[in-house]
Amino acid sequence: MKQMLTKCIGAIVNLIGVFSSKIAAKIALHLFSSPRRIRLKELERDFLMTAFTEEVQIGDNQIMTYRWLGKKDTILLAHGWESNSYRWKPLIEQLKALDYGVVCLDAPAHGRSSGKTFNAVLYSECIHVIAKKFKVNVVVGHSVGGMAAAFFQHNHPLPSVKKLVFLGAPSNFVGVFSRYVAMMGYTKSVANGMDKLIFKRFNEEPEYFNAARFSEHVEPIGLVIHDKRDKIIPYSDAKDYETHYKNARLITTEGFGHGLKTEEIHNHIIDFIDA
Repeated sequence: MKQMLTKCIGAIVNLIGVFSSKIAAKIALHLFSSPRRIRLKELERDFLMTAFTEEVQIGDNQIMTYRWLGKKDTILLAHGWESNSYRWKPLIEQLKALDYGVVCLDAPAHGRSSGKTFNAVLYSECIHVIAKKFKVNVVVGHSVGGMAAAFFQHNHPLPSVKKLVFLGAPSNFVGVFSRYVAMMGYTKSVANGMDKLIFKRFNEEPEYFNAARFSEHVEPIGLVIHDKRDKIIPYSDAKDYETHYKNARLITTEGFGHGLKTEEIHNHIIDFIDA
């Protein structure tokens, strides 16, 4: 049913593109950049309220942050698309028990942060500001949170950040974009129009935004964890990081899917942080 609705929306955008490819491309890019805001349940909100909360103004957005204090290094956790800081609850509890400091942020247009649109470049700027503000030592990013962390370290390397962890992270924007185009069934005309809008907005072609290649030049050591059966971000993206991010180690799992929210994964992360 969901797939049928997606294709119907794509067909409508394609029809608009017959009359104006520019308008169709704007609609398609808007849909691509507009996550559903998932309302926090009372239990989830109660857990997040055990942290020190602070809204940080970053550009036009108020970014909600959650902070648990600890005597060891400070770990920043960056969630993925249509998620929020609560997704990290089991890992937060393990890190707290080991006396690490933990900082989470809700991405723009996610959780309790403001905004209606989202992209990895904007998210990377938010991660930069929060990492600098709280003197973060390790950044853990899931999915697009991992890609945004790579962008951040490429554009704004912070001496305090010594380690990066990418969980099921896309390695390049072209792949993400092409999967979106295929999912919606957009015509080549609409897809080309979106490419032009990306260049107009960022003054770079989509091919430029390649997190794996950016990682060639980052200083922190890395850990890449990816599941062979990930249906959202293909395992080939992990191999892309393995090729380019020379200072990182790849751990391959099978059967955990894209979420990678298991005790085994958390143990890998903590072992890496402890080392």
